Amino acid sequence: MYFKPQVVYVSVMFLTVLAETLGAGLAAIIPRKGAIGRWLNPHPWNRKEHTAAVLMASAASVSALSTEALSVQKLWYGGYPNQAAGIFITLSSQLIGYGIAGMMRSVLLYPTKMLYPANLPITTVMETLHKPKSETKKRFQVFWIVFVAIFCWEWFPEYIFPLLSAVSIFCLIGRHSLVFTNLFGGSQGNEGMGFLSVCFDWNYIAGFGSPLWMPLQTLTNSFIGYLGGVILSMGLYYSNIWRAKDFPFMSQLLYDGSSNTTTHIPYDEQAVINSDFTVNITAVDQHGAPFLTATYINYLITSNAGITATIVHMLLWNYAEISLGWKWINMGVIKKLFSPSSYVFWKHTGTRTEEEKAKLRDDPSIDPHYKLMLDYDEVPNTWYFVIFAASWIVGIVCLYVMKSTLPWWGFIMATIFLFVFMVFCGAQYAITGFGFNLQPIFQMLAGYMFPGRPLANMYFTTYTYNGISQGFLLLRDLKLAQQNKLSPKATFTTQVVGCVMGALLNYVMMISIIDNQAPILESAEGSNIWSGAQIQQFNTLAIAWSIAPKMFSIGARYQWVTIAYFLGFLAPLPFYIMHRLFPKSKIWPYLNSSIILWYLGYLFVGLNASVTSYYILGAFGQFYLRRYRPQWFVKWNYLISAALDGGTQVMVFIATFAVFGGSGKAVPFPEWAGNKPNNLDYCAYGY
Repeated sequence: MYFKPQVVYVSVMFLTVLAETLGAGLAAIIPRKGAIGRWLNPHPWNRKEHTAAVLMASAASVSALSTEALSVQKLWYGGYPNQAAGIFITLSSQLIGYGIAGMMRSVLLYPTKMLYPANLPITTVMETLHKPKSETKKRFQVFWIVFVAIFCWEWFPEYIFPLLSAVSIFCLIGRHSLVFTNLFGGSQGNEGMGFLSVCFDWNYIAGFGSPLWMPLQTLTNSFIGYLGGVILSMGLYYSNIWRAKDFPFMSQLLYDGSSNTTTHIPYDEQAVINSDFTVNITAVDQHGAPFLTATYINYLITSNAGITATIVHMLLWNYAEISLGWKWINMGVIKKLFSPSSYVFWKHTGTRTEEEKAKLRDDPSIDPHYKLMLDYDEVPNTWYFVIFAASWIVGIVCLYVMKSTLPWWGFIMATIFLFVFMVFCGAQYAITGFGFNLQPIFQMLAGYMFPGRPLANMYFTTYTYNGISQGFLLLRDLKLAQQNKLSPKATFTTQVVGCVMGALLNYVMMISIIDNQAPILESAEGSNIWSGAQIQQFNTLAIAWSIAPKMFSIGARYQWVTIAYFLGFLAPLPFYIMHRLFPKSKIWPYLNSSIILWYLGYLFVGLNASVTSYYILGAFGQFYLRRYRPQWFVKWNYLISAALDGGTQVMVFIATFAVFGGSGKAVPFPEWAGNKPNNLDYCAYGY
């Protein structure tokens, strides 16, 4: 994923459709009798097998962030001394988050409130595919009709008629002002905010989650933040805050202070790097600290405030749920930690007594799906602890072998952050479906803890941001297994095997690509097959954050990026105080300051023309259908969302290799009025 100019996104919905196709096909081909049939095809393809296949593929399909850090060290930091250490870093960084998340199942998985909304369409499809056809015939037909229809339709906005992905009436009427481009443009990367554009491309509308399954509360809060973000970003730029007009409206690069309104000069990072690949602070003082665009600074400020607001919001509104994350700590548990029997994990079976089962069945906070699985043996926490402990030991040893410049205490800090953010951000993700992008936050924290050490920054980010992301995926897929009644031990096995296989494949592919394509990866242009853009950006950000004290400390140019952490602690308090003063009012519990804050800086990058359509469709499904057509909502909302996702992702996967250059040769569609390269929505200024 990190070495291609065209990213291939593999979603769980795509894996669900693919697994069903392959599983049903193999069940029909492989003999049912004899030695082969007894081992490979003993019974018809079923829902539990389907779930296991999806979980293993999901765990294996994740791109390991460690391969970015290892690639950067290999290409720009003199390589690393031990190949085996690189393999084990990849394995440990992929598994450490699994271990921590697994130990937090009682907090982040078993309660009913831990919904994981992204799973709802998957479970609906599983149910439709595997129930008796006589019961789901119509639903089955509708699913495949929508699936095929969106597959055919997507060829138009994605390839033949790209104007459909970003229709802006304002730009079609007049585009002779840069203000129009910044406000209404959104079909090109970093073009503009896409305000009031209409998008007919489901790939962009639901690229990071369908609006049809996103809870209405999350949609409402994000919409408030989105509207505020449009006003805030435009205000910062046209008020020329932080010399905003001397740099692009949207960009994530570093810029030199000699830039002006007509010429944007990139910052020369190599001029401030020592021969040992640490940052030369004296050179930074002479050259001047780099500048960032106002929209990017706005994103950093609002996301930093959002992360601390998450902690306070969850403490105020969901204390009962998240307090389980530390209430288990008592003297009895501490004594058990020093008991040898606690570490004889192979003797721990996970079998529950009837009293334990009865207690869970009588607990109203426990998910009903989980109560139906209590007769299965549970996976003991010690199994997950062994994964965590082994990953931790391997990680700290291999980081020293690799000369990563990350000190031992830095790795301990990474582990602490991993635990803390897993509880608060994990609960937020499970309840609302909203997940923070924590990578810039961890890179900033690393910049303050390890100034002048880009490599340490990258490895710290690998074991924090990547570990938390892996933990979220484990918990999401555990909930999917729970909803489809796959036994906990089968789930554990499929996830761990998938994760290990995926990590090893990630590393083997990385080594092969770097050994054969290093000159292309080091170049700015890349090729139509290989590109080093993503790993170059990772390195650039690591260097930038390594001089964070000169850019973001109190008194520095961008001091509000740091002050935002403190403001975030205060942000949820007004809503909570108003709720205490007016307890009958429903509006105050409905507002989530952390989501609002994050979306205030949401429009700092990417293709933004789909946002209006996203909220229109979300309101239609989660408000209109749910409130005024509840039977339609229950029967069709998640099923149609799944069909739209599945058909779109199959189309994009095929098109990536057929015409978008994934196989090495791109086949662009001929230019015409509906396909204007570099100006798809007619919003670009000067065209």
